[in-house]
Amino acid sequence: MNYNVDEKGYYGDFGGAYVPEMLYANLTELKENYLRITKEESFKKELNGLLASYVGRPTPLYFAERLSKKYNTKIYLKREDLCHTGAHKVNNTIGQILLAKRLGKTRIIAETGAGQHGVATATVCALMGIKCVIYMGELDIKRQAPNVARMKMLGAKVSPASSGSKTLKDATNEAIRDWINNPLDTHYIIGSVVGPHPYPDMVARFQSVISEEIKKQLNEIEGREYPDHLIACVGGGSNAAGLYYHYLNDSRVKIIAVEAAGKGINSGKSAATSALGKEGIIHGSKTLLMQTKDGQITEPYSISAGLDYPGVGPMHAHLFRSKRAEFISITDQDAMDWGLTLSQMEGIIPAIETAHAFAVLDIKSFNPDDIIIFNCSGRGDKDLDTFINYFQL
Repeated sequence: MNYNVDEKGYYGDFGGAYVPEMLYANLTELKENYLRITKEESFKKELNGLLASYVGRPTPLYFAERLSKKYNTKIYLKREDLCHTGAHKVNNTIGQILLAKRLGKTRIIAETGAGQHGVATATVCALMGIKCVIYMGELDIKRQAPNVARMKMLGAKVSPASSGSKTLKDATNEAIRDWINNPLDTHYIIGSVVGPHPYPDMVARFQSVISEEIKKQLNEIEGREYPDHLIACVGGGSNAAGLYYHYLNDSRVKIIAVEAAGKGINSGKSAATSALGKEGIIHGSKTLLMQTKDGQITEPYSISAGLDYPGVGPMHAHLFRSKRAEFISITDQDAMDWGLTLSQMEGIIPAIETAHAFAVLDIKSFNPDDIIIFNCSGRGDKDLDTFINYFQL
């Protein structure tokens, strides 16, 4: 089975482009140009130059000695938290801003939940001198205040979404409305492997630099290009897509995707799409979606602002349905505990989203010779208030 996107924009049964007619021209323009442009030598030269000198790539592949000793296995962290802006998100925004410029766009919009994608988008817009509007749920604006301040310092307008749960889903709704109203001059930088084709594939390709680097780094360290296990948190799933990308069709590599169980999978306060979702359409893509019997979207919940999305990217829906990936749901409590554990065992304060992934170590057993790579997708600066309040630090 092939786990990459097909010519029609589908991963197995999932994907496609289900959008209002007003957006057909925009998506057609993207579909007809993104592969051609990104393969041009001038584009690759500019992108690779910025990834190296501005983003700080390649990011280290770090051997976590204390964790490895405790769990009697080989644990590596791909340090995306060391990217400029503090997360993997900038890999994609750099790529998309260069693409937007070549398409003649003069205005950028984006959605954000945890704020990391918003900061990364505002950053590249400042770098390129392009107008920027970031849509963000009112609840997320309150719980991610440091990132909101960063976006404003970078010159972006932060526009609150006040409908629904006032989180990522609602911010995405507002961004799509904006795009419909401004189809000619505006490019929408989607931050995850969600939305209509070609976005899931385009974002995955820009994030694939993560696994591309791992192949070289692991070969230097361990003498082989592939690990035994890849583990990442999944909301929409861009950090996971980047980690898995060059290993999707390598059966030697086991893939683990970690979702937010919130207060518990069946508590009514969860974002565990793999456990609770069924086929549906959200934000222009057919995927697995948390919904009621009559098709109304169920409001997701997670203590982490980046994982409370009611769906999952079509790539990940296909990985789940085909059983290529094992999906595990982790509660708020376990994720927060791992935020402290990773901080105190390895001196790395992770984003709460990232902390979810490490909780797998308390659920699954690994062999002493197994090579496990976690995507350390973001740093925890943005979540300090949540950690402080939760643990009364």
